[in-house]
Amino acid sequence: MDTDSPDITGLLKAWSEGDVHALSNLAPLIDAELRRLARNYLRREPQERILQTTALINEAYLRLIPARGLPWMDREHFFAVSAQIMRRILVDVARARQTEKRGGMVEHVSLESDNGLFPGTTDGQILALNDALEALARLDARKSKVIELRYFGGLSVEETAVALQVSPQTVMRDWKLAKSWLARELRATT
Repeated sequence: MDTDSPDITGLLKAWSEGDVHALSNLAPLIDAELRRLARNYLRREPQERILQTTALINEAYLRLIPARGLPWMDREHFFAVSAQIMRRILVDVARARQTEKRGGMVEHVSLESDNGLFPGTTDGQILALNDALEALARLDARKSKVIELRYFGGLSVEETAVALQVSPQTVMRDWKLAKSWLARELRATT
């Protein structure tokens, strides 16, 4: 994330305090980072995906606009929320496609390696991962957030640590444990 933190944080705070012009000033500053987040998500989507990067960003903006009164802490908080919104959008799209296919069986998802966790991800795999992440969040919300921010949001260990207000070592420990837990859960669904 190479945008200017103070400008973004200040504009986010102004927006949450009701400044109607802050969002229009904020949009060009956050666009590149939102595009990077969207590309990270869409890279894992099935080849026949419906959404393109711009459509995902536009849908995320539509869901962010009502959050005007949310007390944004800083840019990391904003991008963490944006990553979560994009994940929810893609899960909604996958659910809709799965419903169209008359609810086919959910497929096994492998979490064996750090990069390329889901080569050729299908709708069923996205839904299985979402269900597993929701189960993990009920057990340990922070570990679930680490997976969401690092894997789906594309945040580095350091950026994730700042967003969650923990040390980078804690992020790495949570990352390893959460991946192991998710792999076990996803294997159990097959």
